[in-house]
Amino acid sequence: MLKKILFVCFALATVSIYSEAKVVSLYDLQKMPRSIEKDYYIWRYLRYPTTTAYQAKVAIKGISHINKKLRVAYRKKTGLSITSTAPKKRHPKKSVFNWRIKSQANKLFAHGIKMVEQRKLQQAADDFYKAYYKYSQRWEKDKTLFWLYLLTNQKTYLDLLKESYHINMYTLLAADFTNDKYPKSIVTPTSNRKRSPYVNETDPIHWAKIKAKLKLPSTNLEELAKMCESQESIGISSYIQAKVCNYTKSYFPFPYRDIMRDLPRERQALIYAIARQESRFVPASVSRSFALGLMQFMPFLIDHVAKQKGEVIDYDEIFKPRKAIEYANYHLDYLEKYLYHPLFIAYAYNGGIGFTKRLITNPKYFREGAFEPYLSMEKIKNVEAREYGKKVLTNYVIYMNKLGIPIRMLTLINKLTDPLETDRFRK
Repeated sequence: MLKKILFVCFALATVSIYSEAKVVSLYDLQKMPRSIEKDYYIWRYLRYPTTTAYQAKVAIKGISHINKKLRVAYRKKTGLSITSTAPKKRHPKKSVFNWRIKSQANKLFAHGIKMVEQRKLQQAADDFYKAYYKYSQRWEKDKTLFWLYLLTNQKTYLDLLKESYHINMYTLLAADFTNDKYPKSIVTPTSNRKRSPYVNETDPIHWAKIKAKLKLPSTNLEELAKMCESQESIGISSYIQAKVCNYTKSYFPFPYRDIMRDLPRERQALIYAIARQESRFVPASVSRSFALGLMQFMPFLIDHVAKQKGEVIDYDEIFKPRKAIEYANYHLDYLEKYLYHPLFIAYAYNGGIGFTKRLITNPKYFREGAFEPYLSMEKIKNVEAREYGKKVLTNYVIYMNKLGIPIRMLTLINKLTDPLETDRFRK
């Protein structure tokens, strides 16, 4: 009985914390749906100085995914290793089969790139051709078509690329190679209302509940998208609308003009490009590694920027678009001291400036040569940074044009092997 009373007291107790004004109790945690967003709040709760080992053991029962931050915080609090209590997900046979097919396609494409390096071009073309028929996602098919064009110089492949419904680096380059206009299928949802009464766009737990609804077969996605339509929740609305059309339309929202319009247009385009890739403009986004908000700032980077600015910040403040954009703008000021090209800035934003410096100072990357700089862009070993960079670069070109600065993908690509145009690390 005493143990039960103590548990209730612990659950209802609130605690104050040193640098994070946000207060979450054990009771609050137990009301949250199991989600990545809840994991983030469990992590914060474990770091409170007044959280006991017993409370930590109770809180950890609600996790959905174990990451390094949770492991470290739990061990410091309890001296124990963390074990997941989340139910194991059963993947249907079809999804496992699809994963295997994609894995085979990736191996074929990677081998094709190696063959290009070795100048075994016919074998490379064979690999790309086979990969094309194994890939299911449109953008992956497009990259094989692009490489088949580079190897064969057959215009047919460019024509196929221009018929693609997906907007990506390869389809934009196809338009550049044929002196054609960029795709018109860029859709931006708009709304007259400032906020939706059905959405708290800066609350991660509310976003977790919306994501849970998206998985229910009974949910009418079109109706849910309309409920979420507003200027403040345009990211959530366009996220759902993309699912409605099964991603056959590329949504490029244009939100937060009141926050952005005082920045130089090149910086606006860069922030839009990164935000679209990082969070799809969902302000309350939380990643599995606890990157937070519109611009997906890691907690250590939030701490660093806050210290540089002389601020004390609650991590939850980064879920407010104004604060997220302010901090991203500050961080980009630092990156642009060393990097002048949006692709390299994207690499640094995702993988760190140290990673980017090592990459571009390596004489095997981004130097003059056959099939460059496309070859360098495809052979980067950090898969996440490699694909992230291409997608941010595409977003940048789209948003630059939307902001009234005409620019072509090919123009930016052609600068990548010229250090004077891209960075201060190379000589």
